[in-house]
Amino acid sequence: FFDPKVTYFKPRAVPLSMLEEVGLSIDELEALRLCDYKNLEQTEAAKKMKISQSTLQRILTSARKKLAQALIEGKAIKIRKKDKN
Repeated sequence: FFDPKVTYFKPRAVPLSMLEEVGLSIDELEALRLCDYKNLEQTEAAKKMKISQSTLQRILTSARKKLAQALIEGKAIKIRKKDKN
């Protein structure tokens, strides 16, 4: 999985204390990266993530909705990394 160096995005010139936050899981980020950034077909992206294509579709739908909500409503986006236990 992709390990993002930046895990927080927010609207410019708005104090963090005034923002609501949308959480994006690392799985959602990986699905976006493979399908929307790397332009892989969903079947190929699902194989790389070791999940079914229907699960990938569900993850992508959730991620895209969260990004749209953050952009339209001016919310911060926090990428939640998995625990390293």
